[in-house]
Amino acid sequence: MDICPKCGLPKQACICEEIAKSEQRISIKVEKRRFGKMITVILGLGKEVNLRETAKKLKNELACGGTVKKNSIELQGDHRKRIKEVLVKLGFKEEQISE
Repeated sequence: MDICPKCGLPKQACICEEIAKSEQRISIKVEKRRFGKMITVILGLGKEVNLRETAKKLKNELACGGTVKKNSIELQGDHRKRIKEVLVKLGFKEEQISE
């Protein structure tokens, strides 16, 4: 049985990521890239949050492509209208998300 080094709980019951989600200051912005393509960039997700897993869930929910770069998630297209509700659905608090 693996035990989390941060919280001391078994890996299945680890709450570190949930605590990290409640302490984030997330900002969302839209950038225009080459050839007029728009991308949505999500900044401010901490190192405790699994960026790859979060990006995978966002891409699945929004039906778009995307990637993880440095400490941000980039999604293809302009998703300002729906991104906030999807992040809340994933467990982030609405007050922490700014556009």
